[in-house]
This record gives sequence, C-alpha cells and structure tokens, in this order.
Amino acid sequence: MEIRILELLEGAKQAQGLTVIIDVLRAFSLECYLADWGASELRPVSSLEEAFSWRSRDPEALLVGERGGAKCEGFDYGNSPWAIPPQAVQGRRVIHTTSAGTQGVTHAARAEEIVAGSLVNARAVAAYLRSRNPDTVSLVCMGNAGVREAPEDRLCAEYIRALLLEQPIPDMDQRILRLRQHGGEHFFRPETQHIYPEPDFWLCTKRDLFPFVLRVRQDREGLYMEKVTVL
Repeated sequence: MEIRILELLEGAKQAQGLTVIIDVLRAFSLECYLADWGASELRPVSSLEEAFSWRSRDPEALLVGERGGAKCEGFDYGNSPWAIPPQAVQGRRVIHTTSAGTQGVTHAARAEEIVAGSLVNARAVAAYLRSRNPDTVSLVCMGNAGVREAPEDRLCAEYIRALLLEQPIPDMDQRILRLRQHGGEHFFRPETQHIYPEPDFWLCTKRDLFPFVLRVRQDREGLYMEKVTVL
C-alpha cells in the first residue's frame, strides 16, 4: 500500500486511489456527530446556491455550514458541533457546505473512492483502509479554507498513516493538546467565541470516538455520505 499525504485543495485535485479528505476543525468532525445523532441523510455540497436549491426541494432539510468560519446567512446552523442540538438533527436531511472539507470532497475527481476523516474517527478510517487494502491511499489535509496548511489536519493524517503502518505515535495526546497553541488558538480567544466556541475544540479533538467512517457515494441527486461501521 502506497500512502501519500497531500495538502489543501490542490492536493484534493491530485488525490488518487482510496482518498481520505481530512478536516478536523471542524467539517468532518461535525459530520461524524451529525451521523451519530441520527441524521437521515448527509449531503456535502460546494456552493451556497446548491444548498439553497435543496431547501426549495425539501423545506425540512437543515442547512449547515460556514464561510470564513461563520454561519452562512440564511442557514439553520453553522459549522459548530457544540451549537447544534442533537435533537434538531435526528431524522433530518442535512445539507453541509464549508470552506475546506466539503470542497475537498467535491474536487477529488481523480479518486477511486472517498471517505471523510478526522481525529474523532481516525482509528475507524485506518481500519476501513486496511479492510479495503488499496494499492494507493491519499490522505488529503484540507487546511484552512483549502489554501493554508493546518497542523491539526496534518497530525490526523500522520496518525492514520501510523495506524496503517502499525507505528504508534506515543505522544499523540500531547500533540493534540499542543494544538491549543498551534492551530486551534482561535477557539480560546474571547473575541472569537461567537464563531469558534471553545467547546468545539474539545469535541473535535476527541480521538477515536466513533466506530464508523463516512463514505462518499453518489445518486441522481448528488453526493451523499454513507455511514459504514467498521469497529
């Protein structure tokens, strides 16, 4: 198995083989929570226009997402797992768009298969990759807005690679805590709590919380996430 670590939106465009699109803070951590809370359907979309078109087709659909970190105008919720009540999600279709994670999914056109990755389901992602045993694995770190590298996404990619190679990272928990000062600082600033609440940091850095992966599938209406339990 050849394991490649790629970066940002350009990395997503170059990804081949079984591709993991990684967005720890916060897109694909949030999607794991949404799936766990019982969303009936998760649909990643790239544009606000596509999200609003879903609202016209399904008035009960929840629009979730951000631009510049903040909730999109006219959406039900932003990109914050802490701010979304689990009971609001259960049984609902969720349309999700972000500046990085969902962009990576929609731009990975050369990938043979795509799953979403984050720290909260990293071990499940590694188990899924082992079960599929592809020739090539692309671990794509989406970073900030898909254009600036983010240490949390790189750490997640290195962790998944280490799990695949059975090479444990003994200081993994310490490295996660260091993200408070290097990558997650904005979650601890009083002036940005309305966009980046501190609880989001802790929710998104809970390692190996969920036993499933979110696999990208497509039907006649577009892309959707399929929950696949592997652990």
